Amino acid sequence: MAALKLRKWDSAEHLKTDEDMALYLEACFQEAGDDAAFIAKALGHIARAKGMSQLSRDTGLGRESLYKALSGEGNPSFATILKVTSALGIKLHAQTMNAG
Repeated sequence: MAALKLRKWDSAEHLKTDEDMALYLEACFQEAGDDAAFIAKALGHIARAKGMSQLSRDTGLGRESLYKALSGEGNPSFATILKVTSALGIKLHAQTMNAG
């Protein structure tokens, strides 16, 4: 019997379209509760799917600092999150909690 080869799941590999990315982020918002690191990590997955080098150029932030900030281990400022979402073409919006 051949050995079974496994590899770690990478969400970024499955985010092919802008719609995939928007739906993924929306699902992450619903799942995260108040876990900001969960959202930062989700943005990191989207960033890697789109291309971290291009994101670095578009935001003016270094690739290494982006990887750290969006790893789930970093603590990015809200300004960084806004730069990243803007560069990724993601629009954040507010709604009341009882609206959806």
